[in-house]
Amino acid sequence: MTEPVIVGVDSSGRSLRALVWAAHEAALRGARLRVVHVLPTWEHDIPFHPPGMWLNVRDRGADIVAEAAAIATESQPGLDVSPELIIGRPATVFIDAAEHASAVVLGARGEGGLRNVLLGSVSLQVVGHAAAPVVVVGYVNSGHDRILVGTDGSVGSTAALGYAFEEASLRKAVLYVLRSWGMPATAEAGAAAADPGEVTARLRRELGEQLVGLRARHPDVTVQEELVRSGPSAALIRASERADLAVVGSRGKGGFHGLAMGSVSHALLQYAMCPVAVVRPVGGADAA
Repeated sequence: MTEPVIVGVDSSGRSLRALVWAAHEAALRGARLRVVHVLPTWEHDIPFHPPGMWLNVRDRGADIVAEAAAIATESQPGLDVSPELIIGRPATVFIDAAEHASAVVLGARGEGGLRNVLLGSVSLQVVGHAAAPVVVVGYVNSGHDRILVGTDGSVGSTAALGYAFEEASLRKAVLYVLRSWGMPATAEAGAAAADPGEVTARLRRELGEQLVGLRARHPDVTVQEELVRSGPSAALIRASERADLAVVGSRGKGGFHGLAMGSVSHALLQYAMCPVAVVRPVGGADAA
């Protein structure tokens, strides 16, 4: 049985875009859509809040989730939609729910976001710790029939590739696999510089080896491979302008152990021109 797609909703515009994206994703997967609105963890009408405030918040939440469920059903007739009100801390609720989900979908920033913060704290926490792929929807860039995925050969990027192949197959889209690189530093002063042609040939060979098993499992997917001599963040952000979805691992080879999310995934979440899926390796293992 396909695990459900979970989407977090509030009354923000980006939440609505995330809802519509999630409904389409659930329909593609033949999965149930869980539409979740998280209520604050206040005690009922504790002295610090005016009498009846909890009831007002609860009623408003019920209206938000009911309207969201109606929008999802209208956008994808026949979709199994379950509206849910959950009391708790938003990040914790979605991280726990991700244990039994095919994906968690969130808006880039919800009601509580500051104007100068591009990505909300809830999204960052969920992306950094959820077991399932987390899709953050800021901008919706559709019609390209192209899935973008970045790889650096790490365990994290292998997991991202697997998810990207699935998405390309579901959407009947071209998969654009991007690996960026820069010239490595020489080992010591006076040592011969690496030859760019040799570096390119080695990376292309490594990329082919990383893709061979996934190509065999998804023979229906058309794959375009490109090596770009550029910083990975800049290359992926540029490529996101021509993609319906960008996929990246939670942390690549350059990350520090103990960090929940790497600089590349963080930059892409902040500046990509399409929805971004961040995928953690199975079991949460990170690259060396």
